[in-house]
Amino acid sequence: MPRKFVQSMKYAGNGIKHAFWTQRNIRIHIFIALFAFMLGLALKLEYYELIALILAICFVLISEMINTSIEEVVNMIAPSRSVGATVAKDVAAGAVLFSAICAIIVGCLIFIPHLIRR
Repeated sequence: MPRKFVQSMKYAGNGIKHAFWTQRNIRIHIFIALFAFMLGLALKLEYYELIALILAICFVLISEMINTSIEEVVNMIAPSRSVGATVAKDVAAGAVLFSAICAIIVGCLIFIPHLIRR
C-alpha cells in the first residue's frame, strides 16, 4: 500500500480514538448502538432492517464526530465566548440531536412491530 494511504488511515484512526476517549456522548451512542444491534440480531431482523439500523447508527456517530471537530476548531479560533462561536457549536450540537432523534424513530419503526409480535 502506498505510504500516504497508510498514513491517512493512521490519522483517521487517531481521530476516532480521540473522539471515543474525549467525548462522553459518543461512548453513550456506541453503547446504545451495540445494544440496538444485538437486539436486532436477537430478534432476527430482516437484512434490510439491519441495514437501516446500521445506517441510522452510523449517521449518529458521524454527526457526533463532526460536532466534535467543529467544537475543537471553534475553541481554537474563538476561545472567548462570541455569538458566532456559540451559534456554530449550538448548530453542530443540534445536528447531533436531530440525527439521534431520527435514529430513534428508525429504531422504533423497526423494533416495535417485532416486539409486538412476541
